[in-house]
Order: sequence, then C-alpha cells, then structure tokens
Amino acid sequence: MSEHKYTNKLINEKSPYLLQHAHNPVNWYPWSQEAFDKAKQEDKPIFLSIGYSTCHWCHVMERESFEDEEVAEVLNNHFISIKVDREERPDVDHIYMTVCQALTGHGGWPLTIFMTPDKKPFYAGTYFPKQDKMRMPGLLTLLDRVIHAWTNDRDALIRSGEQITDSIKDDHTNNEEKIPENIGREAYSDFRSDFDSIYGGFGGAPKFPTPHNLYFLLRYWYMTKEKQALEMVEKTLDSMHRGGIYDHIGFGFSRYSTDRKWLVPHFEKMLYDNALLAIAYLETYQATKDTRYVETAKEIFTYVLRDMTSAEGGFYSAEDADSEGEEGKYYVWTLDEIKKVLGEDSGKYSEYYGITEKGNFEGLNIPNLIDSTIPDEDKWLMEICRQKLFDYRDTRIHPYKDDKILTSWNGMMIAALAMGGRITAEKRYTAAAEKAVEFTYSKLVRKDGRLLARYRDGESAHLGYVDDYAFLIWGLIELYETTYNPDYLKKAVKLNDDLLSLFWDNENGGLFIYGNDSEQLIVRPKEIYDGATPSGNSVATMNFLRLARLTGNHQLEDKAQQQFKTFGANVSRVPRGYSFFLTALLFAQSSAKEVVLVSDKETHDIDKMVEIIREEYRPFMLTMVYSDEYKEIKELAPFIEDYKAIGGGATAYVCENFACQAPTTDIGQFRDMLQ
Repeated sequence: MSEHKYTNKLINEKSPYLLQHAHNPVNWYPWSQEAFDKAKQEDKPIFLSIGYSTCHWCHVMERESFEDEEVAEVLNNHFISIKVDREERPDVDHIYMTVCQALTGHGGWPLTIFMTPDKKPFYAGTYFPKQDKMRMPGLLTLLDRVIHAWTNDRDALIRSGEQITDSIKDDHTNNEEKIPENIGREAYSDFRSDFDSIYGGFGGAPKFPTPHNLYFLLRYWYMTKEKQALEMVEKTLDSMHRGGIYDHIGFGFSRYSTDRKWLVPHFEKMLYDNALLAIAYLETYQATKDTRYVETAKEIFTYVLRDMTSAEGGFYSAEDADSEGEEGKYYVWTLDEIKKVLGEDSGKYSEYYGITEKGNFEGLNIPNLIDSTIPDEDKWLMEICRQKLFDYRDTRIHPYKDDKILTSWNGMMIAALAMGGRITAEKRYTAAAEKAVEFTYSKLVRKDGRLLARYRDGESAHLGYVDDYAFLIWGLIELYETTYNPDYLKKAVKLNDDLLSLFWDNENGGLFIYGNDSEQLIVRPKEIYDGATPSGNSVATMNFLRLARLTGNHQLEDKAQQQFKTFGANVSRVPRGYSFFLTALLFAQSSAKEVVLVSDKETHDIDKMVEIIREEYRPFMLTMVYSDEYKEIKELAPFIEDYKAIGGGATAYVCENFACQAPTTDIGQFRDMLQ
C-alpha cells in the first residue's frame, strides 16, 4: 500500500520539480500531447503552472493550493492541469513568461497561465494565494471567474488568446539597425549612473549578481583605461563576498540578495550563478593581481566539486533555500550555537562575522563580513573556526538538492573550471572540466550527434536548446585554450555547425530558442536579453568570433556581424540589458591578438611561453599550439601549417589586425610583443 493518498501522472517523470507534485490531489499532467488531446475531448481550458524545484514561492503555492483538496476539486472538474519544470523546458517557459510580462508588466515563478486546448494563453499571473488577500485575488476566485467566462463568453477568451499570441510573435524581421559605434560608452554610462558606490552592485534591493555585467566592465576598462569601470567591478565583487549572499562557512553564492547590502540572501544556490561568478573573480584577479579574488574563485570550486558534482562528473543544478519547511534554516545561527561549537574562539568569530544575541535575520544570524576585516594574523584561526562550524552544520538536515544535470549550465561550469585551471595552474580544475565533457558526450549526446538538454537518474531527455549548444561550445573553447588539445576545438566546431543548421534563422538572422527538429510551439522565439544568464544568442556571437579567429573560417565572422545587425535595434534601446552581447561587440571592435606557438618537439617545450601568455588579463587574445603532439590542429585550421618552428624549438608568432610580426624564440622579446 502506498503511503500517499494521491498519485498523479507526474510520478513517471524524472524532473525533481515535477516529482515534488506527484502526490498532490491535483490531477497534474506533464506537458504532453495526451494533456492537450484530453482538454479538447473534454472541452476544458488548460491551467498551466511553471516553476522549478528550488523556487520558494513555488513551494508556498503548492502548500497553500496544490496540496489543498478544495482547490484540487475545482481544477480536476473544470480544467486540465499541466506542470512544467522551466529548467527542462525553457522554450515553453520563455513563451508564456513573455505573455505574463506583456499582460501584467512583470514576471516570475511560479508562473500561472490559463489557455485554450490549442495552447493560446488568455490570462497570466505569478503567485496567487488560495483565498483573496490584500488586493490580490485568490486562486479559487480566479478559477471561478475563468470557469464563468469559459462557459458564458468563450469567444471573447479565444479572441483574446489569438491576439496575445500574435502580439508576442517577434521574429526580428525588417529590424536591422546598425549598432552605434559608441554603444559601449553608453552602456558604461548607464552602469555608472546606477552604481551603488557604498555597497557595490547596481540599483537598489533586491540585488542580483549578474556577473556578465562585470565581464563587460572589465573589457571596457581594458579597452579604454577608464579606471572607474574596474573600480565598480572590484567594489561589487568585494561587497558580494563580504555579504551574507556568500556562504562563509560552506562557500558558494546564493541566488540574490533581498537587501541593498548583500546581507540577506534568497538562500537557494544555483549552479549557473556560481559558474559565472567564478569567471568574474578569476578575470578580476588577472586584471588586478589581487589574490583575494582568486581565493574566492577557488572557494566556489571547492563548493561545486564537493556538493554539486555527480560521481560521473556532471554538475547538479541547484540547492534549495528551504530546509524543514523554513527558508534559510540550514544557513543561520544563534549566538548560543556559535558559543557551543567554538568555545573560547566564539568571541572573536562573532566579532568578525557579525554574530549577536539580537541577530540580523529574523532573530538569527547570517555570518558576514560587511562591517569588518579579518587581520592576517587571525586568518588561520578563522579557518579553524569555519571548519568546525562546517562540520557542525553538516549534521543539520540539508536543503533539497535538484540533482538533474543540464547541458547548458554544465557548459558554463566547464568554461569556469577550464579558466580556473588555466589561471591558477591547478590541474584538478582542468581535470574536472575534462571529466564533465566526457560525461556530456557519453550521456547527453544522442547516437546521431544531437545534443540533449537534461540527464537525471539514468535518463537523458529533451532536444537541446540554443543555450545548450552555445554554452557547451563556450566551455569547449575555454578547455581548448587551457589544454591545447585539438579534440576540444574539433568538438566545438562540430557543435557550432549543428547549432547553425538547427537554430539559425536563414531569413532574418539570429538563433531561435528551439531547433527546427523540436516540438513546434505557438511561436518560435529568439532571446537576446542577458538576464540571470547570458542569452544563447549573445554567447553564440562571441563563439562565432573566437572560432573564426581560431580556425580561419571567416564566414563565422560574417555570422557575428549579422547578429549585430539582427539585434541592433533591441540592444540600442537599453544597452545595459545586453552586457554579454556587448562583450562580443567589444571583442569584434578590438584589435584582437592571435598567438600561435609552434614546436617540433613535445608540447611542454613551449611551457614558458604559455606562462607568459597567462600572466596578464588579455580578454581579446586567442592562442593556439602547433606541436609534434598536436599536429592534427591543421585539419581544423589549415593556415597553421605555414608556421614553422625556428631551429625546431619553441617559436611564437604574434598577429594583430590581420598582420603578423616576425616570429621569435626569445622569451623576453615575446613578452614585449604581447604588451
């Protein structure tokens, strides 16, 4: 006998989010033809609910409404109810989130949509309480209104659905607009005017990390020597690391801060934030030589490799904010607990980390360094305290882990770890990135080479989306530049060819979210906005530019230029909303250097030259190695055969603006050529 009173069709799914709802009294269906056919047969509207497993308000709505028999009865009698995990189906989520934003002016999760059996939406919102509350209609009230309208005024609902669907069709046709030359300066000015000079970051509460804003500012500083651009990056990274958004005991960053100071996080931890932030800290370390930044990146990797990596080498998606039904319970402390664990050292720890009787979060304490700095002589002691607190905390009930593995987010983590291996010279980071690539190719690539989006519990599913391709290609390019193993470049080139054949819009340019071999939804959108993560189009544009230089395939350069035209109008309106896209534009505008290192001997012959390349922050430089060990690079980049090793030993060729300097074997001269 099952201990559960109810079980619905979600029980056969692999998504942790869908499985969380498998025992609701609501007769949930996954997104499937079966559900739409049933809605048509029974002549019922569809109630669509979209969320993800570590979403706090999704949990609240489930407890209040979807576990409630009264709500379930109304839904089961009058609707076909569909649950979607937004992380598994970003295509579905994007379309209906666009609807919600168009109708209400805002979006978020849980996303609540009412639609016709042919998927046309006629009403949208986010979280609804069960009963009317303040000025918010309750879910029961809303269901009642929709039932009444479906019964008495259905034509109006259907017309509304058609109009809404038409309004969200944006294929960027006849939209070509040249991006202004000075758009980088414009975006920089926007960031500067919105910068919080006291606590770092941009705007007020809530504050999101958005690391790609920092990538843009770093490159803008590098290009223009505008000092304030770098200062904004440093202030933001310092403040985030000091705040409670950073887990000072177990490492890793939470999703966002609910306040201006970065003190009180929304406690969920996402893989993508930690991957993108690791890159920001690594690049800032290279730019400033301040070791605090590289230490933070290493701590992020410690967290990811310890808590977020499967035995097979893939990276898990997220950890919940809640444990035992309370947000943040796992992460917060009383002063008494700190005293119990640390004994006589608790005074010093509490002083540095802001632990008090009164607390800083609902009577409890989030450890933080917002108002203090640990002197060097106490750092070893604080590390001992941290380890004791970590061991104690580890005995608590852990937050729920979403252990599905997403190709796109893994691509970002592969990129971060590959860069980590390159910049810190720690081989274990490179090895973890390589293992994740092996995992991806063994579990997430179909026999015919088609990339898939999600792996969990032995099952791979969902045809890969544009983000899966773009982010994995990014990871492979980083891994090539770290290892110089041509196999990674070969994989990147092959995936990029597939990306173009599956997603490229031959009429208007740009890449669609889902492939031409995927389920065709009510619209086929493109995304260029760089939100919590950069968009697939933005990352692909950067990939096109880098692959064009690495392989000599200048058609890819043309594709990047087409991207700048296709999305020019969007980007020109609000430049700072497209910071990763502008990072690609800065790359295109820069006098990028290409360095080819050649040797007739083993690759380690060129190690000293590689070290020089990696000493500095050089965001507009690409490097290749043509050695006895890596001869097959010439199949991908035929031009490389013309580069000869002087006297058979390590020789460097430095090219810039389509012109190459005379080759050198002299280390000092090589360093000068790079300046």
